[in-house]
Amino acid sequence: MNKVLSRSLKNILRESFYMAIDAIRQNKLRSSLTLIGISIGVFSVIGVMTAIRTLESSVASGLNVFAANTFVIQKFPAIQIGRRTKNYRNRKNIDFSQYKKLKQKAKLPVLISVNEGQSIRNVKYKDKIVKNYIELFGGDEGSIRMVNTFISEGRNIAPDDVRYARNVCILGMDVVDRLFPFENPLSKKIQLNGLDYHVIGIAERKGEAFGQSQDNYIAIPITNFLQKFSNKWTSLSINVEARSELEYEKTRQEVIGIMRSIRKVSPGDENDFEIVTSDEMIETLSGFTNGIKLFALMVSVIALIVAGIGIMNIMLVSVTERIKEIGIRKAIGATKQDILTQFLMEAVFLSEFGGIAGIIFGIGAGNIVSFVFNIPAVIPMDWAVIGLLVCSIIGIGFGIYPAWKAAQLDPIESLRFE
Repeated sequence: MNKVLSRSLKNILRESFYMAIDAIRQNKLRSSLTLIGISIGVFSVIGVMTAIRTLESSVASGLNVFAANTFVIQKFPAIQIGRRTKNYRNRKNIDFSQYKKLKQKAKLPVLISVNEGQSIRNVKYKDKIVKNYIELFGGDEGSIRMVNTFISEGRNIAPDDVRYARNVCILGMDVVDRLFPFENPLSKKIQLNGLDYHVIGIAERKGEAFGQSQDNYIAIPITNFLQKFSNKWTSLSINVEARSELEYEKTRQEVIGIMRSIRKVSPGDENDFEIVTSDEMIETLSGFTNGIKLFALMVSVIALIVAGIGIMNIMLVSVTERIKEIGIRKAIGATKQDILTQFLMEAVFLSEFGGIAGIIFGIGAGNIVSFVFNIPAVIPMDWAVIGLLVCSIIGIGFGIYPAWKAAQLDPIESLRFE
């Protein structure tokens, strides 16, 4: 019995599919306009979701620049979206003395490091000049580790380099490629703003994030940076690494307490500094993109409702045009359920054809972002499935009345219809 029902259902579905194709072929313009309506609705949501998913994927990898179990103390939030920037500007700068006091007093961190940077141009080596901007940052022996890279050749910045503010530097691979394409840069001298710096190390290549190179930098001792490149607006970033994930929160609370004491923040007042982690930056951006997703979803719902009304209209017209066909089918044994299934499946197939086209074009359009920013493309399978389910719901929701109307037609009256 179950096999007979299954075979019957397959036959009904197959027949409905061919009838839907035939109906679309016979009414090309009308069907195409209906398909376009569905496609636009699905295209809008899939396109936006694909673009956002692509950006989120890149952001998640690009913002994951810190070593494990680390956080950063700085004056400003890492990402500011609709927040009060004036209050942040009025905060005191984080200076080198505060960094040294924190390093002396904190007991739980396994590593406390410091860095600050700015962009410079016209870096020279003999007759070669890099005229484009290069990121120059001051740091200490822990800075390279904190930005998730390692020394590939030479040595790291040493405590004595920081203590005596020596003119030494570590080069990112982009700078090596431009200034030293055919020779080893170690022990060579380069000029930064007319000052000679000895190359003591080369950092490993990191690649790109957000379509931008992460290797276009020069690192020098933080004390040298503060003496020769800082200004009154310079505020340092302090990097802190906990011993383990279990110690992370305890370390964070200890550091916050010590920094509040160092900066003389009164009990009950908010921190006058920010604690930044990769997860918090990702969450901030996710909150921003969620608003875009909601807006895109609302627009898509409106477009899909309009498209659903179009499907109902075309199916009502189809029922009217095929009254005699319905009468003949009933006269040779078709039941109300057969007629209902036929027209309902036609509505669903019509909706699905438009949905599939919308998904294909939406994924293609959304991944334009990946080409623009040179980041990996993303195919949001979950949203593609959701799109197909929504199209099925639209087809059923707006096709049920025309299908029911067709099923209720009297076979005798249908045969007499002209």
